[in-house]
Amino acid sequence: MADDTVWAAIDDLSTWLDAHQAHPGREGLLIRVLKLAEEVGEVAQAVIGATGQNPRKGTTHTWDDVQSELCDVALTAMVALRALTPDTREVFTAHLERVRERSLGGPAASAAPLPGRD
Repeated sequence: MADDTVWAAIDDLSTWLDAHQAHPGREGLLIRVLKLAEEVGEVAQAVIGATGQNPRKGTTHTWDDVQSELCDVALTAMVALRALTPDTREVFTAHLERVRERSLGGPAASAAPLPGRD
């Protein structure tokens, strides 16, 4: 999916959620942000299930389930960001650049492969 398509999908999901939210305004925004905590909890549940760490339940999830839950976290965060600003793409891209510069030493460093990732 192209970058433009991803952001269009985030806009579409945000519009759909806005039309179907039970709590508009500030309360709806807070609930949308809190949805992230629920999704992160589902990642934790999937990891515990994939590793069989609950002796009462055993192995209940796969690593594909973990991947899916991580995608839900990313999408939920992007939709929550969209609820805060119509400039979601620009805000996210600028933040990504700041993190890349802070972590990798600048935009030029992004062309070099990460250690252990040939």
